[in-house]
Amino acid sequence: QVQLVESGGGLVQPGGSLRLSCAASGSIFRINVMGWYRQAPGKQRELVARITSGGNTNYADSVKGRFTISRDNAKNTVYLQMNSLKPEDTAVYYCNANVVVTTTLLSGPYWGQGTQVTVSS
Repeated sequence: QVQLVESGGGLVQPGGSLRLSCAASGSIFRINVMGWYRQAPGKQRELVARITSGGNTNYADSVKGRFTISRDNAKNTVYLQMNSLKPEDTAVYYCNANVVVTTTLLSGPYWGQGTQVTVSS
């Protein structure tokens, strides 16, 4: 019913920047919270940042001041600007959205397929 497609991952040197994008499509009535999570090898998936439809944001302490989340409600797209990247930011980054679908008007979580971010010299 709903698809989330991420893009923008890749290999970057420490101190570099990347911008991730995630576009939602399908039977969307409304998107509530959108966010980014990440999972490093051998670790649990963790919240990186999230943003409400009204623009309120939350960040993990480890990325505050370096990452910025934003969204374009008209395009059903969420972005993650990542600056001053560190090797410990290396992980698979997943997009998440709480979506109200048109068929039932019920909300539920949807996930993207993940995009690899590798920070290494």
